[in-house]
Amino acid sequence: MLEIKKLVAGYNSQEILRGINLEVKQNEIVAIIGPNGSGKSTILKSIFKLANVMDGRIIFRNKNLSKLKTHELISEGISYVPQGRQVFNDLTVKENLEMGAFIFKDKKKIKENIESIFNKFPFLKEKQNKYAFTLSGGQQQILAIARALMQNPQLLLLDEPSLGLSPKATKEIFEIIKKLNKEGMSILIVEQNAKKAVEISDRTYVLEDGKVALSGGKEILNNKKIKEIYFGGR
Repeated sequence: MLEIKKLVAGYNSQEILRGINLEVKQNEIVAIIGPNGSGKSTILKSIFKLANVMDGRIIFRNKNLSKLKTHELISEGISYVPQGRQVFNDLTVKENLEMGAFIFKDKKKIKENIESIFNKFPFLKEKQNKYAFTLSGGQQQILAIARALMQNPQLLLLDEPSLGLSPKATKEIFEIIKKLNKEGMSILIVEQNAKKAVEISDRTYVLEDGKVALSGGKEILNNKKIKEIYFGGR
């Protein structure tokens, strides 16, 4: 579904990624983990045209994305949830969802998508007229994901979805990710909670200094290097 080949990218003239190769197959969850500053989020931003791609190719469903703009990527079936629970605080829950559907002109389609979101997340229906800032951190993160789902993506990019959340909210977010995947969505997730990310993923890429240092399935948690970096050698 998604294939990244020899990606070199960064910001202005500063290279952050130095020849990344990565793929996401249909109906997979793929995780990207690594130390702070290793370039994890830059991969997602490169796909979504928020970073400067200097070399390499990003191919989605056999189509080169290099010439497409961000809003065109959404129409192609890619949606992005940035880190930091970025919701429109001074808009209601329902208005936030409507903002996610800006690519649609058909009001009936928007209404259907909102109803589908409310079926998935009943608490959003209950709070649809509440301002987003009144929601808890976990609820805001779910709203941010729900807003992206309004675009009917085939590939969902998630940047640090558990960042700053309580253990209970983190567990709920990961359950939602697994459920979306079971419903047929492909997901590429950047995550600082390495153990959780690996456990729910089909494949994991470990980044170091802008390069893929290691990749593999769930067995990657047994790798000595991973244990030393993330779990204090345990």
